[in-house]
Amino acid sequence: MQCGIVGLPNVGKSTLFNCLSNAKAQAANFPFCTIEPNIGVITVPDERMSELAKLVNPQRLVPTTIEIVDIAGLVKGASKGEGLGNQFLANIRETDAIIHVLRCFDDDNIIHVDVTIDPVRDKEIIDTELQLKDLESVDKKLQRMARAAKTGDKEAMKGEAVLLKYKNHLESGQSARSVEASDEEKKQIEDLQLLTAKPVLYVCNVDEKAVINGNKYVDMVRENVKNENAEILVISAAIESEIAQLEDYADRVAFLSDLGLKESGVAKLIKAAYKLLNLITYFTAGVQEVRAWTIHQGFKAPQAAGVIHTDFEKGFIKAEVIKLEDFKKYGSESACRDNGKLAIEGKEYIVGDGDVMHFRFNV
Repeated sequence: MQCGIVGLPNVGKSTLFNCLSNAKAQAANFPFCTIEPNIGVITVPDERMSELAKLVNPQRLVPTTIEIVDIAGLVKGASKGEGLGNQFLANIRETDAIIHVLRCFDDDNIIHVDVTIDPVRDKEIIDTELQLKDLESVDKKLQRMARAAKTGDKEAMKGEAVLLKYKNHLESGQSARSVEASDEEKKQIEDLQLLTAKPVLYVCNVDEKAVINGNKYVDMVRENVKNENAEILVISAAIESEIAQLEDYADRVAFLSDLGLKESGVAKLIKAAYKLLNLITYFTAGVQEVRAWTIHQGFKAPQAAGVIHTDFEKGFIKAEVIKLEDFKKYGSESACRDNGKLAIEGKEYIVGDGDVMHFRFNV
């Protein structure tokens, strides 16, 4: 699963990405590796793994990861191919969610591309380019659907109505993610991979003074996106850069504590991105390894088993499930079994975040 970082020049987008690339400096065990110059595979920080490891004492820990992509810069006219527009839009289309970095700080030494500081204006520049590209995609499909609808095709007529709803919404300057549509209606636009339908996390890049309580710029963003069903994160890229330079873990903890922070912005960003992708984690725990597995929220037990190996899903029989709190309370799998806290679940069991699982299968 992949999140793309977008933003105008000089908003702190690349600084944040570079901090992510030094993620090992943000926590005790935070690996990062590069696939391409602008893609990083980043470990999702999860304190629950450490808790399990203390109880199981495994030979190794295998955390879960997500990909973060530093999307090429954007200029006005990107939807028409200006600048790196086509590359920018193609890269976004390949991602599952968008991290939109907005400049929410004053600094005369860092020139803004539009001179003044206005995060809402910056947001709308990118929104407009994405909406225009989406409108182009909707219009193309609408033309095909309209021709079929004229022949009396009922499914085409339904599709045409849905596409008109999205067209009108986009033309009014709103993003596809805020369209009030049923799950059935959303299926009509799935094949278009609309850019503005992707879930978005707004990252307000602030100075050190505003990192805890925000500032007027953050308030502007909150007001602007209140109807978007989007999450907002307040981070100081400058602080993250300083943390990344500290070699010692204790020094990093002390630095954060002095600022009144419990965890780094990078850690919060990665966790928020994971949540944005509608992902949860279940664990397998044994002497050889404690491992985190990424699944979509709502996965049933056989689907979760299939993430380990397709044979597990094909030959699924049962799942042994221990809730994490019970594992922590009783201290081991055998103790949970003795106290009736190990449940045997079938094919319809919906896996919970943090479940400790063992699968029975036969191929």
